Amino acid sequence: MSVPAGPPQGGAANSMERAQPANGHHPLPREGGRGDGNAMNRKSGPVVWIGIIASTCLLLFLFKKMLWLVVPFLLALIIYYFLQPATHRLVLHGFHRKTAAAITGGGFIVLLLICAALLFPWISSHAVSWQVSLARYVEGGSLLLQKTMAGLEVQFAFLERASLSRNVSEQIANFTETFAQRYLADFVVTLAAWLPALLLAPFLAFFFLRDGRRFTKFIANAVPNAFFERTLYLMHEMDKTARAYFQGLISLTILDTIALAIGLWVIGLSGPLMLGLVCAVLAWVPYVGSILGCLLVVLVAATDFPLDPGMAYGAIVVFILARLLDDFVFMPLTIGRSLRMHPLLTVLMIFVGGAVAGVAGLMLVLPLLGIAMVVGETVGMIVTDPRLQARHAHARRLKGQQAAADLQV
Repeated sequence: MSVPAGPPQGGAANSMERAQPANGHHPLPREGGRGDGNAMNRKSGPVVWIGIIASTCLLLFLFKKMLWLVVPFLLALIIYYFLQPATHRLVLHGFHRKTAAAITGGGFIVLLLICAALLFPWISSHAVSWQVSLARYVEGGSLLLQKTMAGLEVQFAFLERASLSRNVSEQIANFTETFAQRYLADFVVTLAAWLPALLLAPFLAFFFLRDGRRFTKFIANAVPNAFFERTLYLMHEMDKTARAYFQGLISLTILDTIALAIGLWVIGLSGPLMLGLVCAVLAWVPYVGSILGCLLVVLVAATDFPLDPGMAYGAIVVFILARLLDDFVFMPLTIGRSLRMHPLLTVLMIFVGGAVAGVAGLMLVLPLLGIAMVVGETVGMIVTDPRLQARHAHARRLKGQQAAADLQV
């Protein structure tokens, strides 16, 4: 930051404030720019944590209203952290940052276009066979449901009197016959509305790679000198928290895939690894993704073993066990640990996110909480640090003296 020219005693106040204090003592030790030991040893109190949780809930509520921008922004962050190591390596080899970002970001966009050009003819040629397979799996699931209803009618007379099996069969037939007319048009319109926002993600990632440091400098220049080092530490921790979340998400996906694949392989279901991977990716959307994954597993089991309903029930049990492991073991150990959160806080905030913002809250609560933790704890340390407050007050006095120096008679 620059200050208007003035007398020698005040004109260098800004640079001297960053370099050395007026009393001759160094303001902040250089262990990573974190401030003095007493400040870092102070733990966040209940007031700070109330602010962290309240701000997280407020952000969830706001982000729910602007998902069209939040979703591509999150995808852009995933692409950014995926391409950042390659960009950094090119910079170390002597490339300018803009050139390195153009190579990695532009190369990624070109790769996406090539993949789209190659996949479109393949998808078009297999569309008919996929439609037939989908109809076969739906029919297998319908037969399983009808057999289940018939078995329940045998066990419970009141269900037989209510004609449960016949009513369910009629509802399924009506749904399959009118599905295209009721939902297909809305699905296509929704997909077309979301497509421009999703295509925005790689371009956002490119500008993150190219201009990320300019944004950091822009923020740092607006910070008073007394809080300069602490602000740099804050931005570094926010970046590290976001990177840790996405790395934890990848680890969680791998663990989910392995656990579900082993369970499906044990009960004898075909293609367990592919099913496990698809269900793990679908689980990125909490609740809804899990329901779709469970339905997929049941349809495959019911179609591959039409005469053995026990396979479908066994697949449901395996899926539920895998999801319990994910919610109460894998997620706290991967995402929760990477964000340095207590497992109990991780589980509770997942439920809070769902209550505040629905499906969007379930997806966003952990990364938002991680960033809110970093910001809240750092701001709490700044506010309660008398040394930093004294430095800030001293800098303001110097600026006041410099501004009024030429007004003295």
